[in-house]
Amino acid sequence: MTVQRILLVDDHEVVRLGLKSLLDRQTKFQVVAEATTGTEAVKKVEQYNPDIVVMDIRIPGGSGITACEEITQKHPDTKVIMLTTYAEDEMLFSSIRAGASGYMLKQVESSELIKAIEAIGRGEAQLDPSVTQRVFQEVRKAAREEEALAFSDLTDQEKQVLIHVSEGKTNREIAKVLYLGEGTVRNYVSSILSKLDVNNRAEAAAYAVRHDLRNHLVHLTTD
Repeated sequence: MTVQRILLVDDHEVVRLGLKSLLDRQTKFQVVAEATTGTEAVKKVEQYNPDIVVMDIRIPGGSGITACEEITQKHPDTKVIMLTTYAEDEMLFSSIRAGASGYMLKQVESSELIKAIEAIGRGEAQLDPSVTQRVFQEVRKAAREEEALAFSDLTDQEKQVLIHVSEGKTNREIAKVLYLGEGTVRNYVSSILSKLDVNNRAEAAAYAVRHDLRNHLVHLTTD
């Protein structure tokens, strides 16, 4: 059985003692060191080379987020789980960007924390259930913003024409569906190719599919 070597980082001694007592009861974990500041945490990682760092966000000597970023950059095999009382979006997403593999609230049940640390030891990512939905919302928001940016140069009519181009329709077929003249559709297609910087209808169709134009148009009508 592989034993996960753990570094505990928290400036509150009572918290560290509680975590150490919990983890020491698990044969799969070994607490190899403790730290009270971000600076000390980075040094202890250098010294003890732990598999997992369990770290509070708000600690002296630089924030836990700053320490997490330095640790994950210098020691990519060392995983960091942020254990905090704060469910704030800014801290959550800053931790993820800093390279944290997990984000758990201190209110979590001890059994759930053990499971989270085990999962991180297996190379999985773990989020406290109370913040998971916000992560998905942020991901969806970012995807929609990327979609919007991909078609920002196109007019609404050009987007409609592009949808039909992506379905393989000819200019004549598109003209009939949109009640436009065939020459007008031809001009729209030429404009679309120029704005998207693609060479032909096939590339324009591939672009529309890749950036999910249909989903983008659905959101425009529902927002």
